[in-house]
Amino acid sequence: MIRWVLALALSVLALPLGAQDSMPPAPYAYNQLDDPRLEAEASALMHTLRCLKCQSQSIADSDAPMAGDMRHQVRSRILAGESPEQIRIWLIARYGDYVSYEPEVSSTTWPLFAIPVLVILIVAGVLLRRLGKRRSDDDEGAAA
Repeated sequence: MIRWVLALALSVLALPLGAQDSMPPAPYAYNQLDDPRLEAEASALMHTLRCLKCQSQSIADSDAPMAGDMRHQVRSRILAGESPEQIRIWLIARYGDYVSYEPEVSSTTWPLFAIPVLVILIVAGVLLRRLGKRRSDDDEGAAA
């Protein structure tokens, strides 16, 4: 009985190993395009796209399998004649605004652009008010 429980526990612990990515990488995940101009376009685009798994790396710098798949998609679509901007739009539609390091102002991202401006305006208003108050206190002290 103890052997069966131990065997079951070991098999449950071994399940994550079976979940590892066993698929071979996509053809253009780690291979560059033959045309240097097309590869330069693909590389420039890949440096502006965020790896969704790593989140702090571009897909050009990430070794994650998902980043490899995204590099393959970028290179395949460049090879098929799509422009980098068309590919960026497709990736944003597929993965969301977060995939791009260069977000556009839209109905979902406008707070990212508006909140820092509001904070700067509030801080400037508070500073101007305090400095104006301090000047008027200094003027009253000098007159007395």
